[in-house]
Amino acid sequence: MTALTNDHDTHDHDDHHHHEAEAADRYMFGFWLYVISDCLLFCTLFATYAVMSQNFAGGITPHELFDLNFVAVETALLLLSSFTFGMAMLGANEENMGRMKLWLKITALLGLGFLAMEIYEFVHFSHEGATPQTSGYWTAFYSLVATHGLHVTVGLVWMAILFVHFNRDGFSHENKIRLACLSLFWHFLDIIWICVFSFVYLRGAM
Repeated sequence: MTALTNDHDTHDHDDHHHHEAEAADRYMFGFWLYVISDCLLFCTLFATYAVMSQNFAGGITPHELFDLNFVAVETALLLLSSFTFGMAMLGANEENMGRMKLWLKITALLGLGFLAMEIYEFVHFSHEGATPQTSGYWTAFYSLVATHGLHVTVGLVWMAILFVHFNRDGFSHENKIRLACLSLFWHFLDIIWICVFSFVYLRGAM
């Protein structure tokens, strides 16, 4: 009787893990579809920027405003946050709550620093006369860069919500999936920013 009970428990346990794995696969598949759709959004914004890249309407040009040293610091903050997020994932894999939270907090601070620099840059450009209404170029510039900044903001809000989930439920299966999706999202934003830095700032400063 005991053997039958143990076999039944083992079968239920295996079924539970099987259903969890299936749910995780569906969740990740859905999230990958979202990432692909976001890629299409950014491709459209990059294409619009390319079309408008010489449309200055006789106004101020990016060469007059872009400070590559400033943008390099911005870029360093975001790339470093990708590394710290990786460290947070290692903490999660080891189910070390203190380590995971520490690296996630550092990631959030780096993300906030990046956003603060981006907002400062927008304000500075506006004061110099480069607003979204100035020309087709600046409309395309703000649309692309601000959309990326909005995504970083969403990532930071998502991070804050995850802190609540981890405080409440610990290293549950669902929380690990949520953290993995946020990690994918965050690394995706780093890749997009590298494209922005190369295609927008480096070319614009020449």
